Amino acid sequence: MHVIFVCLGNICRSPMAEAMFLKELQQHQLTDQVTVASAATSTYEIGNRPHPFPSHYAKV
Repeated sequence: MHVIFVCLGNICRSPMAEAMFLKELQQHQLTDQVTVASAATSTYEIGNRPHPFPSHYAKV
């Protein structure tokens, strides 16, 4: 199975969702059955670093 999370710029919501989902897959030993990715619907943020807001909360 393939799962993709999509948002406008792929620097905030979708990469955070990807990381959270991947963590769940790892905890349930499903990484060999499911692949996960994130993507953008626009080119606005190409080359920009991830937004710091979700990165901060991902570490908590």
